[in-house]
Amino acid sequence: MYAKIETERLVYIRSNQRQLRAEEYVDLRDAMQQDNDMVNMGRLVILPSSFTGGPRYMHERTQDAFCYVRKYGRPDLFITVTTNPKWDEITRELLEGHAPHDRHDIIARVFHLKLKSMIDLFTKDNIFGEVLCYMYSVEWRLTSRTYPALVKR
Repeated sequence: MYAKIETERLVYIRSNQRQLRAEEYVDLRDAMQQDNDMVNMGRLVILPSSFTGGPRYMHERTQDAFCYVRKYGRPDLFITVTTNPKWDEITRELLEGHAPHDRHDIIARVFHLKLKSMIDLFTKDNIFGEVLCYMYSVEWRLTSRTYPALVKR
């Protein structure tokens, strides 16, 4: 389903470049004019910053982080959270014969619930004092230990 939704979003972006004002990206047009071989360029499709995970999206999020640092100063805490596939909340929901790596949806839900709980602990319960601002990033990483069928040796 994710691939289907992502494909639909990309088709929309490709077919609505004019409404997305893609022609106004001057730097890209200049770069195209500098390349002498325009025949091999292909069709230009510009991903807007609203396309999650795209380069413009990532650049915009990085700029946001820099603004937070400029306004509030350097972060006091840098916390890394790793999901444990043996958490009770995950293993309790598995069907017989299923392993945690068979149910990515359960892992994701439990992780996000625990993340929300941790953020609430910091921001609402103020266990480290008053929070001026916070930011977080979630990365999915497949490891050979947890997902042996997905990693080539």
